[in-house]
Amino acid sequence: MNFVIFTAAAIVVIFAAIQLNKYGDVISQKSTWSGAMVGTLLIGGATSLPELTTSLTAVYIDNADIAVGNMLGSNVFNVLILMIFDFIYRKRKVFNTVEQSTHLPVAYTGLVMTALISAALLWRDAPELFNVGIEMYLLVAIYIVVMKTSGNPEEEADEPTSPITLKQGVTRFIIAALVVFVAGSALAVYGDLIAKETGMNASFVGSFLIAASTSLPELVTVLAAFRIMNYSLAIGSILGSNLFNLQLLVITDIFYRKEAILNVADPSNITVALLGLVMIALTIFALQRTAVKRVGAYAIPSAVTIILYFAASYIMF
Repeated sequence: MNFVIFTAAAIVVIFAAIQLNKYGDVISQKSTWSGAMVGTLLIGGATSLPELTTSLTAVYIDNADIAVGNMLGSNVFNVLILMIFDFIYRKRKVFNTVEQSTHLPVAYTGLVMTALISAALLWRDAPELFNVGIEMYLLVAIYIVVMKTSGNPEEEADEPTSPITLKQGVTRFIIAALVVFVAGSALAVYGDLIAKETGMNASFVGSFLIAASTSLPELVTVLAAFRIMNYSLAIGSILGSNLFNLQLLVITDIFYRKEAILNVADPSNITVALLGLVMIALTIFALQRTAVKRVGAYAIPSAVTIILYFAASYIMF
């Protein structure tokens, strides 16, 4: 029964998160404060709401492993999504077609942030300030610096105006957000029950089962981008979402008042963090290497990423 409710909650989260993205876009189009940065933050925050509500609920039920695993696992699953599409469309040599200077700074930032998380997990007793790990302060500082130095995103071409009014968009956005809150909370609660009932590692449940569920809205975004051959949008949305998720991990640590959350997380979370580190490194390699003519050689980074993900899943299970 727990699996049935968990699956139902996952389906609801996916549907509601897609609606959040849809109505967030309506708000950014029709509100007077809808500059590019505001729209990006609004929609980015909307698609990341499932991860936030799930992790905060996990904190409330005192399951640090699901809270941490969900955030780290979501980042890993996001990269997996990108690499699966890159492998499927390997003949198009996606990474060879995008502008490196646009994506490499964000990718390297994600690498550094993930390395900080990995180091804190390996340390096991990392310094903390006000019951928040010192690494979390560094994550925020790095994020602020990168956002300031990267400048505002370019304005996109005008899109067809939605027939939905601003008031309707706001109302539906709020309703979808409430649905995500309830369903995301159910994911954490029933994920915790599944871990206890089956004896599965809570880190595995958070890093793979829940993380996959909350990351499926990103799958829809990447699929849409590949369909219109906007590969830069696909890569940018994944790399940017991962940075945002790590900021949500900071919020999770703030709400976990006992002590720094990474100090109490199970050591098995290190596997997910290190996996994320390697997967980001492979993404950077794919971005900055010189153009590859042979399709088989081009597909090596994405193939290795996919294999690593499922190997790590097997090991943690």
